[in-house]
Amino acid sequence: MSVMPPFAHTTHLLYLHGFRSSPRSMKAQKMAQWVSQGHPKVHWWCPQLPPSPQAAMDLVRQGTADWPGAQTAVIGSSLGGFYAQCFAAATGCRAVLLNPAVEPARDLAHHVGLQQAWHDPSQSFYFQPAYVNELDQLQTTLRSPPPETFAIVAKGDEVLRWEEMVSHLPHARIKLLPDSDHALSDFDAHRSDILDFLNLA
Repeated sequence: MSVMPPFAHTTHLLYLHGFRSSPRSMKAQKMAQWVSQGHPKVHWWCPQLPPSPQAAMDLVRQGTADWPGAQTAVIGSSLGGFYAQCFAAATGCRAVLLNPAVEPARDLAHHVGLQQAWHDPSQSFYFQPAYVNELDQLQTTLRSPPPETFAIVAKGDEVLRWEEMVSHLPHARIKLLPDSDHALSDFDAHRSDILDFLNLA
């Protein structure tokens, strides 16, 4: 698959992890490695996101407030893919979405309660009912015209429905995988497409 790169080089790259995940996720670690090895001048940021969606977006906005808009890009996985859509809609930056959540308020309403961190089971947090309302509020920010977006969607995703992901991204460039899984265990196979789209400096 050939993905034509945007005009501007990306000099600032934000990575947003998913629900219960962290900067220690496989995809975040691989992206950090690809950037540091091949594009050391690119400013990379993968923050640990708080459980509150509003607090997560506030953190992201504050941390990127002085980033150059035309040279900024975001990558988001699962719930981070939803956050990435919100960030891209607000800033106009290009976005890479990896099996993105598209109806997170509905889906995470079933996960209210105590949750264990995926990469460190000794760490836990309480997902509050108010966080579902915050997701609903964030959903309204997606009414803006869609920015330049490239999505990788796996038909084998065991968490999210691929048909729903595709239907929510009518203007995105989509790489639809015949199998794979929610974690994109075959992430290495998509390196060239992702890096070509990001057009890193």
